[in-house]
Parts: sequence; C-alpha cells; structure tokens
Amino acid sequence: MPVIFVFVDGVGAGARDPEVNPLARVDHLLSRFADGSGAPLPGGGRAVLADACLGVPGRPQSATGQATLLTGENAPRALGHHLLGFPNAPLRDLLRRASIFRRLAEAGRRGTFANAYPVAYLRALDLPCEGEPEPALLGRRRPRASATTVAFSAGAGPFRTWDDAGAGRGLTHDITGRRARALGARVPERTPEEAAAALLGIARGHDLTLFEFYETDEAGHARSMDHALDALARVDALLRALVAALPPDVALVVTSDHGNVEDLSARNHTLAPVPVLGFGAAAARLGEVMDLTHIAPLLLTLAGVGALPDRAAGG
Repeated sequence: MPVIFVFVDGVGAGARDPEVNPLARVDHLLSRFADGSGAPLPGGGRAVLADACLGVPGRPQSATGQATLLTGENAPRALGHHLLGFPNAPLRDLLRRASIFRRLAEAGRRGTFANAYPVAYLRALDLPCEGEPEPALLGRRRPRASATTVAFSAGAGPFRTWDDAGAGRGLTHDITGRRARALGARVPERTPEEAAAALLGIARGHDLTLFEFYETDEAGHARSMDHALDALARVDALLRALVAALPPDVALVVTSDHGNVEDLSARNHTLAPVPVLGFGAAAARLGEVMDLTHIAPLLLTLAGVGALPDRAAGG
C-alpha cells in the first residue's frame, strides 16, 4: 500500500490557551491538546498522542527525535541524551544502518523523498542528484546533513532538486515555493492545494513518500505568533487537501519529533507529547503508537515491509 508520511517539525500537544498556543486559536488538524481533546478529523481520520521524551531526561531535540522516527530505535537512549539540530556521527551511523528507506530498499520496495533541494547543497554533501549547482547559493554557512537526508541516502535513489520542483516532481520545504523563489529558484508559486496534488502525484508508484515541513519549529524558536499562524495555516491546507483527495488504497501518517510551537511563552522545545494523525488504513493502526519508536514500524507495515522487532514502549 502506498504511504505518505508528512513530518511536521516542532508540534506538540499543549494547553488550550490561545495566548501562547497558536493551535488553540484556529481549528487545525494538528490542534490536539494535552488533555487528549481536539476536533474530529475528516475522512475517517484518527489522532493519538505519542511520547517524545522516550525515558531520557531533558527536553526532546530534533536530531535524536528525527532519528527515532526514521529508524524505530530509541536514539536518545542509545546516545545517552537528547541531541539538538543535526545528527552527529553515531546518529548518522544509526540512520545509515536502520533507516526506513534502507529497509524498504532491502525488501525491494520503493521509497522517495518529496522535498526538493538546491543542487549546490546536495553536491556539497556528496548526495546523489542531477543538474548543475546554483552559483553563489550556499554563502558562508557550512552545509550539514539533516536526519531526513541521511536516512533517505541510506537506501533510496537521487534527491529531488529545484528543477524537479519547477516541473511538479518535487516540493519546496515551505510548500508554496516563496522562500526558494526569494533565493533565485525558478519554481512556480503554488497554493497548498496545488502542492498537495503534486505530492499525491509523487506518491504514485512509491511504497513510502516522505515530506518534511519545518517552519513550525522555526516559528516556535522565534516565539512569533504571526509566523506560527502562517506556517500552521499552510501545512493545514496541505493536509486537508491531501485528506480530501486521498485514494482509498493510500495511507497518510502525520506526526512531529517534539513539541515547540504549541507554547510560545518560551523559545525552547517542550516535554509535550506529539500528535500522530492517521488517515486511510493508517487510522485503524494508531492504537499501536505510544511513542516515537512506533512510527517506523507503522510506516513499514503499511508499506508492506515486515515490521521491526517488538519492543516495549520507549525501547
């Protein structure tokens, strides 16, 4: 069964307090709250909350949270602590060894990453892609590989580029293409609904399709209500369009790696659980999800690959 996995960075289930929680101001699909409440989901969808702390003291962070989502292994426990930002060498080794994309490839299945990147970025990281590098794009910042790029490179084919986004074969990380256009990319500006149609097209012929959206985490760190409302509105429109057009034989899973944007009273990540949304065949299996280690087995099972070995919650 084709599976679409939308990863939305930095969204937790917080208090129903519109002063600090933008998810309490507007009824989004990701508007799930710490008490378990939230509006019914369309299309027969179901929501649960998943623990992101994983039995490790401290605030959950992106590198370990994303490594856990993409492998099914408790990355902060293996590392001994939560790690922010980009994966270090041990986490990169974990992602290369246990990535869901590697599992798919080993099983003869097809996985793809819908996000489109500049060729200059991909070439700087020695990641496979086609096309010519964009001149003077990287500036002085040293490119670093995210957990998603390491995970995808462990088992799938070439990365998508801005040329692919221009042709409708990929999506820019902001959904609409505005940020890429501001950097000189020749990509059209798309509505979230048009981006959803492109994502459904990309998913055809693949067993698992990943799309990553991280402006929600950026808004949380900036403590910007305006930025948060804008980012959440874009990803919500994308998700609603996906659900409305979701074929009966396609599953959709949406989740995050840690909390952040749900509490703009501070710029740090939170201890909140994260919402997990399931549509299509994924909805019936959400009872199996208790923490972040259970997302990878869910995705692989839906995609027709044998699940990872059983482990206790947080294991």
